[in-house]
Amino acid sequence: MKRSFLRGYLYSATAFASIATACAVPASAQTSEQLYDFNIPSQSLGGALNAFARASHQQITFDPAAVREKQSPALTGQYSARDALDRLLANSGLTVRVGRTGIFIVEKPATPRPSKAEAQNPDLTPAETLDIVVTAQKREEKILDVPIAVSAFSGTQLDRQKIESGADLVRGVPNLNFSKSFSSMYNIGIRGIGTKALNSSSDPGVAVSYNNTPLIRNRLFEQEFFDTSRLEVLRGPQGTLYGRNATGGVVNIFPALPTGEFEGELKGEVGNYETRRVSGMLNIPLTDTFSIRGAGAYTKREGFDYNEFTRNRVNGRDLWSTRLSAQWEPSDRFKANVIWEHFNEDDDRSRTGKALCTTDPGPEMVGSTIVPDRLRSRLSQGCLPGSLYDDAAFGVPNAASQTALYNAQSIVIGIDPNTFASIPLVKAGDPYAGIVQSRNPRRISTAIDPTFKAKNDIVQLNLELKIGESLTLISQSGYSKDRWYSSQDYNRFASNPIFGNTKGLYNVLFEPYADDGPLPDGFYTDPQLGSSDRLLTMDLNRTRTRQWTQEIRLQSDFNNRFNFNVGANYLNFKTTDDYYAFSNLFNLTTDFVYLQDLSKAFGSPPTISFLNCPAASEDPACQYAPYKDKNPLNSIDDLGHNYFLSRNNVKTKSFAIFGEAYYQATDDIKITLGARYTNDKKYQTQIPSQLLLSSSIITGGTVNYGYPALPDIDQGWSRFTGRAVIDWKPNISFTDDTLVYGSVSRGYKGGGANPPRVDFDPRIVQYIPLSDRYKPEGLTAFEIGTKNLLANNTISLNATAFFYDYDNYQISQVTDRITYTENFDAQTWGLELEATWQPNRNFRFNSSLGYLDSKLKKNAKSIDVMDRTQGNPDWTVVRPWLQVPTNCVAPTKYVEKVLSTFPSELALAALCPGSTGIGSYNPNIPPETTVPYWQYLGFTYDPLTEAPNAGRGFDADLGGNELPNSPHLTFNVGAQYTFFLDSDDWELTFRGDYYRQSKSYARVYNTEFDKLKGWGNLNISVSFARPKDQLAFQLYVKNALNDQPITDVFLSADDIGMPANTFYLDPRIIGFNITKKF
Repeated sequence: MKRSFLRGYLYSATAFASIATACAVPASAQTSEQLYDFNIPSQSLGGALNAFARASHQQITFDPAAVREKQSPALTGQYSARDALDRLLANSGLTVRVGRTGIFIVEKPATPRPSKAEAQNPDLTPAETLDIVVTAQKREEKILDVPIAVSAFSGTQLDRQKIESGADLVRGVPNLNFSKSFSSMYNIGIRGIGTKALNSSSDPGVAVSYNNTPLIRNRLFEQEFFDTSRLEVLRGPQGTLYGRNATGGVVNIFPALPTGEFEGELKGEVGNYETRRVSGMLNIPLTDTFSIRGAGAYTKREGFDYNEFTRNRVNGRDLWSTRLSAQWEPSDRFKANVIWEHFNEDDDRSRTGKALCTTDPGPEMVGSTIVPDRLRSRLSQGCLPGSLYDDAAFGVPNAASQTALYNAQSIVIGIDPNTFASIPLVKAGDPYAGIVQSRNPRRISTAIDPTFKAKNDIVQLNLELKIGESLTLISQSGYSKDRWYSSQDYNRFASNPIFGNTKGLYNVLFEPYADDGPLPDGFYTDPQLGSSDRLLTMDLNRTRTRQWTQEIRLQSDFNNRFNFNVGANYLNFKTTDDYYAFSNLFNLTTDFVYLQDLSKAFGSPPTISFLNCPAASEDPACQYAPYKDKNPLNSIDDLGHNYFLSRNNVKTKSFAIFGEAYYQATDDIKITLGARYTNDKKYQTQIPSQLLLSSSIITGGTVNYGYPALPDIDQGWSRFTGRAVIDWKPNISFTDDTLVYGSVSRGYKGGGANPPRVDFDPRIVQYIPLSDRYKPEGLTAFEIGTKNLLANNTISLNATAFFYDYDNYQISQVTDRITYTENFDAQTWGLELEATWQPNRNFRFNSSLGYLDSKLKKNAKSIDVMDRTQGNPDWTVVRPWLQVPTNCVAPTKYVEKVLSTFPSELALAALCPGSTGIGSYNPNIPPETTVPYWQYLGFTYDPLTEAPNAGRGFDADLGGNELPNSPHLTFNVGAQYTFFLDSDDWELTFRGDYYRQSKSYARVYNTEFDKLKGWGNLNISVSFARPKDQLAFQLYVKNALNDQPITDVFLSADDIGMPANTFYLDPRIIGFNITKKF
């Protein structure tokens, strides 16, 4: 199937190229020029040129500095566009030419061609932001003429504002939020809409595109921008031209493509944290029509964080990127380019920051009953929902609440021959007792250092053929492959020594241990994690994806009132995501609970040993034993039940046809109508987890080894989206150019399947499954906006207002050992302002302001795993038994009854849904298959029918709550001043940028625990350049105030006490670089 797909893809591309080559001949110059009606009064030349553009509907670009203080003559009558421009430019010292894309370019004719130094001068013109040519509507247009809220940055602007990766975009775009998220995910949100659905089948809420090609999985968080032509951020749903996954907007990255000039650049940088960075590019024209370009970047630095336990610096960087591209343009009618980009990272990047926890010791009393100390942990959830900014948040989870630990503490490993005291496998109590975290977010204490690896390849082929004088056919073919690997300490805390020492002990048969026993000196050797005397846990995340895309568009450029842009695209995406959790407690439990061979305990001599049960063992002694994978970490066989494995295989196929029509109703009013039909299909292979399960009544599993798949979940959706826009270009006396627009649009994002939970045998385990699917999202958006040039083109001012009505917004939380996604309806509205002012060539000022108000609609509800009882004193949180993945709530009166009558761990755990093998209060379960606690304690109880949500807890009322990661205010301001020295041979530039966002919430529950404080960021730089030598020096400081705010949070699972994994802003970074161009 793969070969046939690739063969068809190559045939299509070859056929397209053949047609294009045949058509690539110069066009006939014998074309009649259309006449336009002009009535332009004498005025400033800049204003006259803008009036020309409105009257003729032609694209025009010019340097505002070149037309400043110049007047134009009046122009009245019918003229061709070229003739009209020649008359307006008479006696101005300027001339006009037509660029390759048909845009009129006004420039100085008598001046020699600008040097590369002048062309690349970072002292850009006042209206640079508005005059930049963008492809927001997948055709080249001036940004001022595009009726979309779009922020665009040239490569020079990105460097000037130190926007070096996706996370830095918050400092340049209003109402944009960015943070790392769970596992391999990150969340980029625009106007409150982002990617809060975190499982494998979820799609991004903001589309990330590479040169107009969407990338479902990408390295926008990890990779640094290099040799970038421009970057565009479109705010609001782009349901027509971009379609699926663009409900929040689009981030479109455009690499610099080969040009017809020989040129190059080399940049070297050093900085704190032993930073070394190198980047560069080389552009070579091999012929008049064929050019190639190579670019690359490399970064290496030591870690931001210090691990006090291993005494290593971690969270460092060692990454590099390369790009090769080639472009062939045999005529002005055909163009082709191919791009290959590779990214590689191999270092100790941390997937999360410090884990915060307000320790939950468990209640001293339940109702009026005192809780025995040994049972308090069975009523503890590990961490309490306190503020992450309190000193108490630097505690650690109550690890004694972890059932795997309790199980190990109940096993006797040996007997002291002197005192005859029983020695437990794991010492009693909390392994983290007495441990307090450093308040410094950059100082951690974990037993295992992180490991991070990533590779990403993007290949793109672009073909463009001009058909006649008014039609252009475009083909974009893309392939991407992404591999991602990350491991780190799962619990995020180093414990005290916990294992019993078998050296010198007798075993339980009162026989001396040979070879000092299984735990000599209190050390246990785990096959995956190695030898340690402490609790070791590690999680490992591995993803492998590949994606094919194909899009074909036909665009018109008629010299009349009607134009169009139509096309079709296809996407084929496949991912395999593996998530592992390892613990030496899992292997201890496997050895001493399930694999102890007691068959020779009463032999001669009596011995205790461990069963050797291969994966497919037919030994009757292994009939109910879970298979233990003894292979080291780098060669595990993925069959073992001595670790947690969640494997998710997802395939997505999507097809769409789309089109937009543009009608110039009057000289000043244009109407845009767009529609798109999308057909999505998703296929997810359901592979449930098997931690410590076997086909025994105690564990409640179905198999002893391997990970059998459930039937696939096949889903499909078909949706129509689109937009309607009216834009008006009035001639206003106090502006040089103005666009006013109003739009209504519809966005869509596909649904998906939740991962399967634990593979329990329903005949043994009381367990109600969660929904295995979540719904697709839909968004209706209303927007009005205006874009303006004022004060002789020295001020640009844009304003936007919007209202969203959102259906089925997807939000995930970690529960039941899966990332479970739910749907919520919401409404948002907001305002945005963007301004630039450059009164002269020395000074430049830019600013943006975003206001956002978001609310979930009435009847929104969800279970908050941090507050399952919702403050109801009649219910109490209870820890389940070992294999059950989530806490439960039980009636307080029954918890009291157990504590006062039959105070045991199993009797408490039986109040939760789980294996009936440990006992039950349900009289409908045959007593011979369970421990009938209802007979002993005098009450009956079925958590599946009598407890809220089958024991999972009470729903929290979320109506009116804010969407997560949606601050009310985002604000940034930047200013720079340039001194021109030594007859303009040298330029000294000082620049500062400040960004601030108000408070927000990490989760949809909006509790004190969820609150993220507002934060700010200050960057400053000093640049010293000699343009004629194309040489520049720069000293900069990012995060000059060294603020380290929490940017987002996600909760770990119930199994380890639900600590809050935090993400922090990078610390203060100081750098010095030298750039040489040629």
